[in-house]
Amino acid sequence: MSKQAGLPVLGQDTACCAPMVREPLGKEAAAELSRMFKALSDPIRLRLLSLIASHEGGEACVCDLIGPFDVSQPTISHHLKVLREAGLVGSERRGTWVYYWVLPEALTKLSALLQTPAVPPKATA
Repeated sequence: MSKQAGLPVLGQDTACCAPMVREPLGKEAAAELSRMFKALSDPIRLRLLSLIASHEGGEACVCDLIGPFDVSQPTISHHLKVLREAGLVGSERRGTWVYYWVLPEALTKLSALLQTPAVPPKATA
């Protein structure tokens, strides 16, 4: 008999947050997730996150993010700060510019929360 214990079971949900249909959120998890959703509730921030995620190499210079918007550079910087403080993006200064990338674990938390189990359609009588 093998003495290996604690091996992961394949197919188990390993995300931090169980979908809401299985169990209610705790106070801390709800606070963290609400900050993320609140940050994404602004159309500019949602577009910024999309631009960063889809940028070649998975990271974007702030200089690449200003052009698509009809707002000033300080406004873009403010929105990027909100995304960073919500834990959705990481950043690093390289010389004059700041580079941003999406934090995959944040997207995993958000998507895991919204997953619903596959339910067969109800039969019509």
